[in-house]
Amino acid sequence: MHFTFRAVSLTLRRMKNVASPSTSFRLRFLLGFLVCVALIGFALYTQHYLYLNPCPLCIFQRIAFGVLGLMFLLGGLFAPKGITGRRIWGVIALIPALTGVGIAGRHVWLTHLPPDQVPSCGPPLDFMMEASPLADVIRQVLTGSGECAKVDWTFLGLSMPAWALAWFVLLALWILATAFRRR
Repeated sequence: MHFTFRAVSLTLRRMKNVASPSTSFRLRFLLGFLVCVALIGFALYTQHYLYLNPCPLCIFQRIAFGVLGLMFLLGGLFAPKGITGRRIWGVIALIPALTGVGIAGRHVWLTHLPPDQVPSCGPPLDFMMEASPLADVIRQVLTGSGECAKVDWTFLGLSMPAWALAWFVLLALWILATAFRRR
C-alpha cells in the first residue's frame, strides 16, 4: 500500500511540473504550429489531388499560415518562462495572424461581390513577380482579380477563403488566450 501511495504521489508531482506556465505555453504554441502545418497540407492536397489551383490571394494566405506556423514553432521552442516573454511572442505571432485575417477577409469580400463588380482577371502571379517590383505585386494582388472571386470548393456552406478566415480568427484568439492569460 505504501508503494502505491508513493507512486501516485510521484506521478502527481511530475504532472504538476508538466503543467507549469512555460510548458503550457510551449504545448499551446506547438499545437498552433501543428494546426498551421495541417492547414497548409490541406491546401497542397486540394491543389495537387483535387486540382484546385490557388489564386494570388490564396497564395498570400498560405504564406501567412506559413509565417504564423513559424512564429508558433519558434515561440514553442523558446517557451519563455516570464510573462513578458510570453507576451512578446504573442505580439509577434499576432502579426501574421491579423495579416491573414485581413487577406482572407478581403478574399471573402471579393467572393461575395455581384458579378458585374468583380475586378477583371489579371496576369498570373509568377508573371507579375518577374515583371513588377514586389510592392506593386502586393498592391495588385490585394486589390484582387476575377479569379479570386471564383468559388470552386465549399464545405458546410463555406468557401475555402471563408474557412481560412475562420482559422485565422481562431488562431488569433488562441494566441491571445495563450500569451495574454492571467496566471
